[in-house]
Amino acid sequence: MKLVRTTQYQFGWLIIFPLLDVVFLMIFFLLLSSNFVLQPGISVNVPFSKFMLAPQMKYQIVSITSGGTVYFRDQKISIDELGSQLDLARKEGRSIIIKADRYTPYETVIRVANVALEHGVPSVALATTPPK
Repeated sequence: MKLVRTTQYQFGWLIIFPLLDVVFLMIFFLLLSSNFVLQPGISVNVPFSKFMLAPQMKYQIVSITSGGTVYFRDQKISIDELGSQLDLARKEGRSIIIKADRYTPYETVIRVANVALEHGVPSVALATTPPK
């Protein structure tokens, strides 16, 4: 006597579970890794401030280290040479963000800001980090 099943089981839907696992792992990976995006440029330790401007759309970063070394477009440059380089930023309509180390002499930061404003840069902002 041969027995026949009255209901047929379909196991094709079990493939959905591994696919969902992979999708959730990808989502978690992308969410967690987005906090570790590195900003290109020179590493400086900027000061803290409770007051911050809205993010700028078109900008160039001028980095100043604690020793007073100025970097523009990731190249070491003197303050005197900075003016001719900033003319290009002015022609492109870009604002300047000064990213100075917290131990940089105030006079150096003001000299860079003055050079930028003298060469017609639309706006100059100072980079800070929010307090923790």
